[in-house]
Amino acid sequence: MNPQHQPIPLQTGLRRARAVRRDLRTRWLQRLVVWSGLAVGLVLWLGFPVQAHAIRIKEIAAVQGVRSNQLTGFGLVVGLDGTGDQTTQMPYTSQGLTNYLQQLGLTLPGDAKVQLKNVAAVLVTAQLPAFAQPGQMIDVTVSSMGNAKSLRGGTLITTPLKGVDGEIYALAQGNLLVGGAGASGGGSKVQINHLSAGRIPSGAQVERVVPTAFALGDTIDLGLNAADFQTARRVAQAINGRMGPGVASAVDGRVVRLRAPANTDERVSFLAEIEEIPMEASIPAARVIINTRTGSIVMNQSVTLGPCAVAHGNLSVSISSTPVVSQPNPLSQGQTVVAEKTDIKISQDGGALVKMDAAPQLADLVRMLNGLGATPQDLLAILQAIKAAGAMNAELEVI
Repeated sequence: MNPQHQPIPLQTGLRRARAVRRDLRTRWLQRLVVWSGLAVGLVLWLGFPVQAHAIRIKEIAAVQGVRSNQLTGFGLVVGLDGTGDQTTQMPYTSQGLTNYLQQLGLTLPGDAKVQLKNVAAVLVTAQLPAFAQPGQMIDVTVSSMGNAKSLRGGTLITTPLKGVDGEIYALAQGNLLVGGAGASGGGSKVQINHLSAGRIPSGAQVERVVPTAFALGDTIDLGLNAADFQTARRVAQAINGRMGPGVASAVDGRVVRLRAPANTDERVSFLAEIEEIPMEASIPAARVIINTRTGSIVMNQSVTLGPCAVAHGNLSVSISSTPVVSQPNPLSQGQTVVAEKTDIKISQDGGALVKMDAAPQLADLVRMLNGLGATPQDLLAILQAIKAAGAMNAELEVI
């Protein structure tokens, strides 16, 4: 018998057959997983598009009428180390101190000339938050209004803070925190940061409540941070989809009106839930912000560019001055004269006409603008010219 055609034992053949079946089953399972993944991805791509940017309603809108109020007051900072106002030049410092001493029962003679170096007249400002209650502490900012050299180490005496209606809403007092330092001597001066302004954390105590219309009426208005009809519609749709139909309605591009519960506790819970509702952010209008003072240019992702051609060249003027000495002849009565020889050169680089293709994306626009090799100051003029030619789909805003 030929050894190459020996009969295979029955058990060995069964094992081989089982192995082949397992291999086939494994291959079919792998193919099924791959095709299932492709099918799920296709369904998600067709029917369920992924949101590009999701934000919460509290990040783009706020309840109208619930806001902070500005407070201000005139005060005096005492305890300065000879760096206060020169009272002869700042009469309101002496007058403020005289009025304060009169409140304490001290009266100065009318002909008294007070020369104080440790007192400075200041303006105290603070921001009264919404729903602030009596006894609550708020931060205040103290700024010098005279010729004080430094407020470092000073103490603000009791200063009433008033609103625009003239009523007192808080009282400020405390030690100043000044983030600067300085020293002078022999005509030289070194200073770090700012010395004529400081801050007092929790330096004012609230004395009066500002009434709000939060708990009044059957409706609450949400004010958007920026007027946009698309955003107002999406906010109303997101609220109605979460809280039920008819709860929210867009009044205009800035205001969304809500039907709110009458009970204050339910109204707070109602607004807390609404503020956490996620929604898809709308694409902002195309805008280019130009700062002519610093040469800064900022543009958003909606800015597009049409086909255009730009020629850019530089004009430079160079002025050099060289001293020239004119010596008189020997044994003459002339004098040596020093004059200057001035050379003026004007050079202008060639401005090649550069073709700029349509740029539907911000990255393409940035790449083409960088290809011009222009400085930020030159880009200001180039962008304005492109906008005037109608090749830029954006609004130019100069700040």
